[in-house]
Amino acid sequence: MKKITLFVLLSISAIFASDLKIEDAYVRATPPGLQNSAAFMTIKNSSDENIALLKAKSNVSKVVELHTHQMKNGIMKMYQVPKIDIAAKGETTLKPGGFHIMLIGLKHPLKVGENVDLTLEFSNGKSQKVSAKIKTVMGGMKMKHHNMQHKN
Repeated sequence: MKKITLFVLLSISAIFASDLKIEDAYVRATPPGLQNSAAFMTIKNSSDENIALLKAKSNVSKVVELHTHQMKNGIMKMYQVPKIDIAAKGETTLKPGGFHIMLIGLKHPLKVGENVDLTLEFSNGKSQKVSAKIKTVMGGMKMKHHNMQHKN
């Protein structure tokens, strides 16, 4: 009887856990002395109900907050948000210049190739652990010198 109950509980857990899928999670590397970084990822919601990311936790920083950016009076401003929505049968991408998870008051520099463990808490009462790869800040932002125009 105990084996059947355990199997049923594990099956129910697997069903709920499969509603949300985290893909391409990464955190920006930091040079020594920089106190903050950010985490990015895509969260896919395969359920029939809207779900929101309410909170994130990590042991690499003193504070973890949900943030976004918005253009106000010609200036890009970053601010904290209470939640990040993931629509039913949809996805939300946390990316530079948009929604992201701020890691504030880093306890040590974040080095390329290492991982940051995050725990994400959602409005459906579930939480999910994510191991995000630390990547260089300039990844994907490299410019080729021969394509640049110079003015004399």
